[in-house]
Amino acid sequence: MCGRFSMAYEGDWSAIIEYFRLTDNGFRYPPRYNIAPTQNVMAIISDGNERRAGMLRWGLIPRWSETEKTSFSTFNARAERLATAPSFRHLIARRRCVVVADGIYEWHRNTRKPYRIRVSKHEVFGMAGLWDTWRAPDGKKTIHSCTIITTEANMFMRHLHDRMPVILPRDAMDIWLDRGITDKEVAMSVLQPYDGELYAYRVTEAVGNVMYDEPECIEEVK
Repeated sequence: MCGRFSMAYEGDWSAIIEYFRLTDNGFRYPPRYNIAPTQNVMAIISDGNERRAGMLRWGLIPRWSETEKTSFSTFNARAERLATAPSFRHLIARRRCVVVADGIYEWHRNTRKPYRIRVSKHEVFGMAGLWDTWRAPDGKKTIHSCTIITTEANMFMRHLHDRMPVILPRDAMDIWLDRGITDKEVAMSVLQPYDGELYAYRVTEAVGNVMYDEPECIEEVK
C-alpha cells in the first residue's frame, strides 16, 4: 500500500517542469515531509495538449457518492481490481493522473519501524493515480480528489511490504497521461512493479503522526 509519502523538493523548479514535461502555469508545491490521506497532493493531469500540475485531495470521492465521506478506503486502488471496482473502473479511460513525490514511507512488516524509500536516479518521481470530481447534492461544494494505484512489491520492496505504489518511468508516464489512449487494457499495461533502482533508510517513528510534518521526517535514523 501507500499510506504516507513526502514531496520535500526545494531545488530548481525548472527541473520538475522538464522532468514531467509540464506547461509552467505558475503552480508551486510547498515542501511537505509527511503527506497523509485527506490532504492535498501535487498531481499532474493532461488535457490532451498540455500537462499541468495542481492540487488534488488524496482519497478519492466517487462522483456518485451522496456525501464526501466514504464508508470505505479510497486513498489506494489495487491495480489488479481497477477494471471491476465501482469507484475506479469508469475513471481509467479518461481520468488518469500522476501524483508527484520524492519519497514514500513504509513500515517494516516485522519490526514495524518506518523507512523512507527513494528512486536512486531521480530526485522526484511520479506515481500512477486516478482522479474524479465530486459535487455536493446542493451544489455548494466541489472537491477534486485522487487515489494512488498500488501493485505487488518488486524484489527490493518485498522485505518491507507486499505492496507498493505504481512508480512510473517516463515512457510509462507518457502512456498513462496520454488522453488519446482510451483503451483500458493499453493504459493499464503500465501498472507494473517498478524495475528501476530504489534505496531505503530508517526514519523517525514520528512519521506515524499525521499532524507531524517537519524536516526531521525525512532524516535518516542511525
